Amino acid sequence: MARVLIMGASRGLGLELARQYLAARDEVFATAHSDAGVQALQGLGLAPLRLDVRDAASVQQLGERLKGEKIDIAWQVAGVMCSRRDARHAPSLQEFDRVMHTNVLGAMQTIPVVAPLVEATQGRFGFLTSIMGQVGSASASNAWLYRTSKAALNMAVASARHSYPRALFALFHPGWVKTDMGGEKAPLGVRDSATRLRVTLQSAGAADNGAFFDEEGARLGSW
Repeated sequence: MARVLIMGASRGLGLELARQYLAARDEVFATAHSDAGVQALQGLGLAPLRLDVRDAASVQQLGERLKGEKIDIAWQVAGVMCSRRDARHAPSLQEFDRVMHTNVLGAMQTIPVVAPLVEATQGRFGFLTSIMGQVGSASASNAWLYRTSKAALNMAVASARHSYPRALFALFHPGWVKTDMGGEKAPLGVRDSATRLRVTLQSAGAADNGAFFDEEGARLGSW
């Protein structure tokens, strides 16, 4: 039985990951920041942990709650989309702060708290990113704030792994998925996407530390 922490488990892929790990009889710690998210996780029979990844105090409270725990698998799922405007439009300061604080600062605040717990088991730490943040493959500027935030997240993870050598860090592009962010036209279902994420992280070996995987579980050439 693995001990699994999912940060951002209140809906979409995070909620489905929680559901699948529970079905596998793993011990699941799942976080949510809204009342609706808490209720969704309670519906799975979980006792959710409150977490706002943007708030340093909230992250530290999570650390206190998990003090003494050893985490085999951690997932950083929490993330938000921007307005999808392109580089002809500057983002407002409010939107910049919302997206960057959630997608980048959130991970940079949770890593120092969670990674030591993952290292204690020589475990695995997965991060949901997007191929839209892969600098070398940028083919357009739509949603350029989101693209920038994911590129920054990729660098944060690629850097952080060197400070936690006994944990395996990996980045994941989950594909275009039918979630609130992806919309109903997305070709990939939440269940299939979450299954692939779980299998790919579990099957990753030492040589995959810091790797960036696509929705099929194949390694991408660069971040």
